[in-house]
Amino acid sequence: MTVSQRASQDCLCPKYLGLLSENARLKDDLARLKARLSRQERTAREEPFGLSTPSAQRLVKPSLPAMTEEEARRRRGGAPAGHAGHGWKAPEGPEPEAEELPAPDSCPCCGGGLTEFPGGGGEIRELVDCHPLPAFRRRVRVPARYCPHCRKPVRPRVPGVLPKTRLTNNVMARAAAEHYLDGAPMGTVSRRLGVGKGTLLNASQRLAEIVRPASEGLRGLLRDAAVKHADETPWRTDGDNGYAWVFVAGRVRLFACEGTRSMSVPDAVFAGCGGTLVTDRYAGYNRFAGVRNYCFEHLKRDTLETARDNPTSAECAAFADALVPWLREAMSLRSACAGDRVAYLVRAALIRRRIEDIAHAPARHPSVQHIQDIFRENASRLWRWTEDPRVPAENNAAERAVRPLAIARKVSHGSQSAKGRETRSVLMSVLHTLDACCTDPAARLAQALDRHAQDPRTDMFAALFGGLPLYIPTQ
Repeated sequence: MTVSQRASQDCLCPKYLGLLSENARLKDDLARLKARLSRQERTAREEPFGLSTPSAQRLVKPSLPAMTEEEARRRRGGAPAGHAGHGWKAPEGPEPEAEELPAPDSCPCCGGGLTEFPGGGGEIRELVDCHPLPAFRRRVRVPARYCPHCRKPVRPRVPGVLPKTRLTNNVMARAAAEHYLDGAPMGTVSRRLGVGKGTLLNASQRLAEIVRPASEGLRGLLRDAAVKHADETPWRTDGDNGYAWVFVAGRVRLFACEGTRSMSVPDAVFAGCGGTLVTDRYAGYNRFAGVRNYCFEHLKRDTLETARDNPTSAECAAFADALVPWLREAMSLRSACAGDRVAYLVRAALIRRRIEDIAHAPARHPSVQHIQDIFRENASRLWRWTEDPRVPAENNAAERAVRPLAIARKVSHGSQSAKGRETRSVLMSVLHTLDACCTDPAARLAQALDRHAQDPRTDMFAALFGGLPLYIPTQ
């Protein structure tokens, strides 16, 4: 190699230097993009609540599998082909009087005069209408008479309104039902009714004080019930963390919004009472004096998550395939054997034996052993449903009852004060229990307020729930 050739190799031209720099830049970009893609794929796979994560919080939703022709036929709605149908169902209530419309004088097409239609061409149309929602002003003249003996004026009570308030009982009951039962924001209720938001909030706090004895009566019914359910969800108060609890027995719904998740809340509700309490495995219910039964739906989710989190483990997949069908059958047993106690008890004993065989089988994977330990160490809290058909194997009643609170939390982000938190607890307890027992909770609440306005010593529990089918099995 000559001197000139060695010199040419040591000399790098600007074009070659540019290619080297461009290559280094592309390598850096490729490494950065690979890291970002890996991070996005990991985030897409993660779910904040495992298998119980709601669909709204799942970043990637799997596509529905292709349905078979038989499944598509089963899901197809509507009546079978050729069915005549049942016609339009008339609304409930008295028959309305027919309104007369003026007959037209001229033809809208040619403008010519009209004559009577041969044989009569009139018809009656059935319509469904509603009254306007905004509140309206009323002015009532209240007469006053003088009592010489007592030396004071005497005035009659205005029907349908509480003393020293401008809102009628109908407005207060309707606003409370829309906000605490239907979940409408108080600002939306204010715009619908044409009443200030602050006025409605103050009226709700006064209403809660009036119906508080009815809420205490519901607590007494709950304590005497043979089967109870409980669940909790986060609830903030003025930016501070807290929890909202719901307790269910039959058609009774008791809500308690508190600033803590400690066992003091369920202990205050269930202190000294017996029966069966169906919950998840949260330790806050451990001081319950009666029999506690774990929810099988949570156990099913944990079992499925074991197989999902260990995709390469054949033991985890086989364990989930063996246990989950029996858990599902246990949760559907009450509906499958409705009314047949003997068949229920026989099938429940078989399901328990199958689950115990799976739980006591030898296993090597730590995740499988963890699920098995739950069945082995908590035998006294798992099998109450096999002895009493009234006890379900799942906690769906409380899970459904706590859902309105979860929705309200997303809308309003909690309560602004401890007073508002107490107001929500009382009014949600009363209104949701009324909703489970009657068709128009707002009207029932307004009637009870009318009775309270005439006589403040009225028993609010009897006024609200007297004669309603609560259907609570006692111990």
